[in-house]
This record gives sequence, structure tokens and C-alpha cells, in this order.
Amino acid sequence: MSSKLSTSGPDASTPGAVGLRLALRKIAGRLQDWFVIQRLAVRLTVLLMAVLIPATALYSLVLIQKQSELAGQVEAMAIGGKAGDGVWALNDRLPVLLGTGSVLSFLETNPVERVSVIYKPLLWNVSERIVLIEAQGKQYAYYPSDMESKIFADKAVNAPWGGKLVFIPRSELSASSQALVERLDLRFAGARPQSEKDGWKSAASGVLSVVLTLGLLAFLFFQLRGQFKSLKFIEPTQVQGSIDDLVGMDDIKAELAQIKDQYLRRTEYAEYGINKPFNVMFSGPPGTGKTRLASYLAKALGLPILFHSAANLETGFVAGGANTLGRIIAMARRRRRCIIFLDEAQDLFMKRGGRRKYDDDTANTLLSVLDGVRSRDEAEIIWIVASNFNSESMAMDEAMLRRFQMKVDFRMPNREERRAIITHYLAQRADKVLPDLDLRHLVAVTEGRSPADLETIVNQAGISAVQAGEMIGADTLMQAAERVLVGNVNTQTTQEHERDRRIVATHEWGHFLVDLAHERALTGDNWEQILADMKTIKISLKANPRTNALGFVFHKLGDNLLKTRADIEHEVRVLLGGMANEELFFGEEGTTNGAHNDITRVTRLLHHAAGEMGMYRKTRLNFGALKRDSSGGDVDDETRSIMEAQSERLYGETRAILAGLMPLTAHLVGKLLAANEMTLSEALDAVRRFEAA
Repeated sequence: MSSKLSTSGPDASTPGAVGLRLALRKIAGRLQDWFVIQRLAVRLTVLLMAVLIPATALYSLVLIQKQSELAGQVEAMAIGGKAGDGVWALNDRLPVLLGTGSVLSFLETNPVERVSVIYKPLLWNVSERIVLIEAQGKQYAYYPSDMESKIFADKAVNAPWGGKLVFIPRSELSASSQALVERLDLRFAGARPQSEKDGWKSAASGVLSVVLTLGLLAFLFFQLRGQFKSLKFIEPTQVQGSIDDLVGMDDIKAELAQIKDQYLRRTEYAEYGINKPFNVMFSGPPGTGKTRLASYLAKALGLPILFHSAANLETGFVAGGANTLGRIIAMARRRRRCIIFLDEAQDLFMKRGGRRKYDDDTANTLLSVLDGVRSRDEAEIIWIVASNFNSESMAMDEAMLRRFQMKVDFRMPNREERRAIITHYLAQRADKVLPDLDLRHLVAVTEGRSPADLETIVNQAGISAVQAGEMIGADTLMQAAERVLVGNVNTQTTQEHERDRRIVATHEWGHFLVDLAHERALTGDNWEQILADMKTIKISLKANPRTNALGFVFHKLGDNLLKTRADIEHEVRVLLGGMANEELFFGEEGTTNGAHNDITRVTRLLHHAAGEMGMYRKTRLNFGALKRDSSGGDVDDETRSIMEAQSERLYGETRAILAGLMPLTAHLVGKLLAANEMTLSEALDAVRRFEAA
């Protein structure tokens, strides 16, 4: 039994003690972080308050103790007193004179009939006292000092006049006696003993100590709450997950493994002359996991990490961002070994000069921070600067680029990685997912989407499944993808306009049928292959507020990264199919502005083919590059004539294709008007049934 008791005691108390110790250490660390980033005036003010609080409290305690001792002496005076007749009343018939000399000398040299001590409690243990001595038919008034009160109390025990001593509370005097005492108060106003004067000092000192303490705590609370919303180090133990949890992106994880190895074996690398500071640049599209990978790297290295957005560096004031960087550096120096992650820093990579002054101030400060020459306190600080910078379209500052010894380029996941990522997120809720899901369409429709988008789609599917009270299936996932990628849709907007619904349906079927004719020619009417290869997923007459469209086609992107001239021309035909179908059914005057986006895309495609790639020229020259840096950007006459000629040719081909499919188009328009939306399989089934009939 004794052994059980000895083992259970520490187990029960140790976790609480450890938790308290960790909490105190965390608070102390936050206070130190806050202190090192403050200006000198703020630091001195806080230190002064920290000194004044115990000083005023100690002063108040000393005064209270002194007053308590004096009160004890006065109380001792009451011990020797005996209450007689009329103890609570003064003898109003006797005249009152102000005593001369000390009260003790008067008591020792004159016969005394009665000694009345009139007292009134003041602050805490301090009391006010007036001594009235009846002698020879008169009353002599005294106001003893602190020293006299002490001697008075000591001698009252054995002195012959001690038996004639009575204590009278001032609050219980008669009205005439109160008036007498008030007149004595006026007389003795300038002779108050030090104990009374110390009473208000003690009170004021105590109140001041409390006010300073509460003020300092409130100041630190609001400062810490505001400061650590933006500047706060996260300990590696607080990071959930690890690099092993990431699906796909093996090339990026290999880069991080190299950073980890170089940091852990920096002494060995230094022998080969590799001793530059650890400055790492993450670049790539948003949502590709830059922030998450930085946190996983911090956990793998066992380093605290600070996350801060470069967008929050700019305050609109000169040196605002530079001051914030200074605070970050001060916090990092205190830790010596840590990671600073600066996100959304694309503006800092732009060329300096010609912008707002405080932008350049921040960039210059960051340049000095990332410089190869560092102090001893900064040698083991890893700077990770992340951005969505696109070096092809934006000019980068060369001085900034040279500061980074390692660059990690993030990318969008490929087909297999998207499938693995979706499967990974579904596995986290496996008991709520239907088995053997067909993810081909979902993987295809999310081409060019980030891992964050894929996680959002799976989460949205889970929300929809909970609301419907069902399991997550392929249809649920596709509906979630449509909601995330297309946006919220509604039928009321187009239901009220029958004419617009018919025009939109005719327009959308024009796009679809041109693409279908191309796929049928490629596959030889292999409908299973067409179902797998066609980009269209759904045709809908529901309004899309995100694009202000009265209908939309939900489609997947193509897999081909390189496009031939034939691919570009087919894409142009599909885009022109909507306008061509409107013209066939409603006449040339019946075409609408619904094709505005299509025409814009056609113009860009043809300019890319004719003006930039020279696909319709004898010489392959990119004339657009000559005007890229100018403010004009006008298309030259030859390029314009080529674009117009090819547009007319392709439009004529598109119109000819759709002219032979007008009966099928009319049939499909009726189906779509009745159903509001049709999936690819439903559309292909309607086409096959119509042709069979």
C-alpha cells in the first residue's frame, strides 16, 4: 500500500506543476518579446512603474505598522482605566483651559480628579485623541504628541492618576460636549501628532500602489493583446502535422529536406565554404502550401516560427514597415535560433525607385536584414520570404534576389497528385464516404486548382452531405466543385425571362455541338471515349452572380500544355459557336451581347497565334514583343488583317457546322428549357436518341 501511495502522489501533482511552469514561462517569454521591441521611452516608463509599485507598497506597509504600534499603545492606556459615574459625559460646568507644558509634567505636579481621553478612529489603526484633566475646579486640555502618548501609556499602569483615567468615544458625546471638542479641534489644528499626518500618507501610498499596479497590468494586457495579433512566435510543439502528411509535391519536399540537412549539418557545410545565412524564397501561386510547409520545416528543425504578412508592414507612414521589421528582428535576436516567415512579399521583390518612399524604405531595410554579413545573434535565424511573384510578367529586384541562397518554386498539382490529395482528404472522413468513388471527372475539372481549393471542395461536399443527411458520393463532390469553382447559382433570375432563357440555351448548345462534332471526328463516334474526353461537364440555365451570366457551361481544362495551330483554331471555333447559333436561329440582328466574353477570348487567341507566334506569316516573328515595354500596344495593320481574315474563315466554318445541326439544336434547346440543366452524359444520351429516331 505504501508503494502505491508513493507513486501516485508525484503522478498527480507533476502534470499540474509542469503545466503551471510552462504557462509562466510562456507569459515571461511574451513579456520579454514585448519589452525588446519597445522604444527606449516606453521601456524606461515601464521600469519606473515596476520600481514605484513595490516602493509605494513598502512605504504604505511601514506607515501602517507604525500606526498599528501606536494604536496598541493607546489601547494599553485603556487597560488601566476604570469607568466611573458619568463616564460618557464631560463636566460642562467647569471652565476649560489650554494646558501649558507637557501633559505628563502636569499630571505629576498637580492633584488630579479625573483624566478624560476623548478619541475618534481615523484611518485603519490611527486615532485622534484629546486629553482633558480635571484639577482644582478646572479642566485642562492637552493634545499629546506621539512620544507623549507612548510615555503616557507606559506610566498610566502604575501612576497614581492611572485609576482616574477614562476613555470617551467622541461619537457618543452630548451635543454641548461635541461643541466643546470642536472648539478644541480648531485650537489644536496646528499641533496634530505625526501619526495622524501619516494616516493620509499611508492611505495615499497604498492607493497609489494599487493604481500603479492595475494601470501597469492593464497597459501590458492591451499592449500584448494588440502586439501578438501580428507578432507572435509559435513553438514547434504547437504545429499540427508534419511534412510526411503532405500528399504529392515530392520535388518540393526534397527541397525542404535539403534546407533541413544544410541547417542541421551547417558545420560540415562550412568546411566547404558554404556559410551564408539561411535565406529561403518560396514563390508560387496562392494555395499551394507555402505557409504550411514553412510550419512543418520549423517543427522538423525544432525552431519557433513567426508568421507575418508583408502587406501589414506598410502603415502609410515613412519608416512604418522598417520599424516593424526592426521589432521582428529584436524578437528573433532574443531567441537566437528561430524562423521568420514573411508572406505575401511580392511587392518587396519589385524594382525600387519610382514608388512611394515608405515602400522603398521597407525594401531597403529587408535588404540589410538579409545581407550576408550578420551579427552573432542573427547567425542562426532562418528567413523564409514567400510571394506569389511571377518573374515572367513582373520585373524583380536583382539585389533582393541575390540575398537568397535557396529558392523553392511551388506549382499546381498534376493529375495524379490531385487524385492523391482528394483521396487523402476523403480518407480523413472515410466512414462518411461511399466506397469505390469515381473521381475521374472531379480530378479533370480541378485542373489548375491548388491543394487549398481541393480541400475546400471536399469540405463543401461534407457540409452538403450533412445537410442532406447522406454519405459523400461522386455527385456530392461534383456539386461541391461546381459551388466552389463556379459559385452560387439560381433559377429565379432566368425563369422570369423566357426569351433570354431560349437565347442562352441556343448560345450554350452552339459551343457544345461544335466541340462534339470535333470529338466525334477524332474518335470515330466512340461515345465512351467522347464521354471521357469532352471538356463539358454540365450545361445550365441557372444564373451565375459571380460572372453576371444567365447561364454557364461547367467544363474542365485541357491537359495539353502545348497547343498547336489546330488546337487554337478548334478553341476559336468553339468560342464562336455561341454567336453563330444565335445568328442561325434569330438572324443577324438577333445576336446579343452575351458573346462579349467569347469575342474577347477569340481576339486574344488570334493575336497570340498571328502577332506573337507568327503562325500565319512566312516569317516566325513576335511583333508584339517590340511594344511590350511601351504604353501604346496597338496592333499593326498586317497583324490586324491576318486576325480579321482568320476570324472570318473560322466563323464561316463554325456556322456551316451548326447549320447542319439546327434540328438537333432545337431539340436540345427544348430539353434544356424543361430541365434547366443537363450533365454531359444526359446531353450525349439526348443526342443519340434524337439521331436514332
